[in-house]
Amino acid sequence: MIYAVLIAGGRGERFWPFSTTENPKQLLRIFSDRSMLEETLDRVRGLVPPERVLLVTGENIRRKVLETHTDIEDENILAEPFGKNTCLAIGFAAVHLLKIDPNATMIVLPADHFIKPKERLMEIFRYGTTLAEREDVLITIGITPTRPETGYGYIELGEPFDSENGLSSFRVREFKEKPNRNLAQQYYVGRHHLWNSGMFIWSAKSILAAVSKCQPAMREALDDYAKKIGSGTESEARQDLFEKCESVSIDIGVLENADNVVVIKGDILWDDIGSWLALERISNKDKDNNVTLGNILLHDSYEITAVNSGDGIVAALGVSDLVVVKTDSVVLVAHKTKIDDIKDMLERMKDDPQYTKYL
Repeated sequence: MIYAVLIAGGRGERFWPFSTTENPKQLLRIFSDRSMLEETLDRVRGLVPPERVLLVTGENIRRKVLETHTDIEDENILAEPFGKNTCLAIGFAAVHLLKIDPNATMIVLPADHFIKPKERLMEIFRYGTTLAEREDVLITIGITPTRPETGYGYIELGEPFDSENGLSSFRVREFKEKPNRNLAQQYYVGRHHLWNSGMFIWSAKSILAAVSKCQPAMREALDDYAKKIGSGTESEARQDLFEKCESVSIDIGVLENADNVVVIKGDILWDDIGSWLALERISNKDKDNNVTLGNILLHDSYEITAVNSGDGIVAALGVSDLVVVKTDSVVLVAHKTKIDDIKDMLERMKDDPQYTKYL
């Protein structure tokens, strides 16, 4: 059967001060009246029933998820004691699925993406799950680039693998790290590279076999943990699993070293909503290229992204290229070229007791 595994354990630090330790990005309503997690759940409705949706998230926000998302049941949550990146999160879900269904096929989705149209994504899922049930392959979904983007990883297309109903899959020649501007331009013009979306489809057996080959120590730890699932020592075994295993992404830990990886070419509108700058790409702008959410007053200001979730107003006069975010207790003002350095600022705040309450 087909299952959806939603990866929702990240913090989303580049969306601070909206995103905090206890209320991370995936629980926020950023570009609609629903949280990003709710948007992700909606993407699999019609293909995967609620009882076959697993949510991998942090133990620290488990209660918050249940309180704010009434369509998620406690038994659907796989809680991580702490984050150890996507390779372990996916392996963790896969061993649970094998316990209940030896023929489980997994659709793996991050819970913080912007995707349209849903109908086309569903067609991709149907094609991918059919392919994964028929072939021993690890499928990633690649996005046709719409600009020379330096903030995403890329997938270089190899030989054609399969096609069906207007959708095509290819062998993956190579995964590429985030490129510089010149290389991103070459990828965009050459049309042989796709954005790496971080969405995957495979059988639980296939991904665990790949983990065995590429991350044998992790697979051994997962097998030890799997023996304790459903027992009185499962919680202790889970803690031990996460303490033992390396923190590595599924891309670096497995996919870059596996020989059965294919990519489906996805012609959809997609954004990973990595920082406040993503609002420029998915929101309407005014005549001065400003993006505003909430009570904002701009005068003689250009290319501003301003967000106000608190009381009062945010007013800006004669400025440009800024991100301004106001909550009830924090005001962030950052130049757009420095927005990725928010993580460094938060690290500094962690070391000062007067600021930790704002994290």
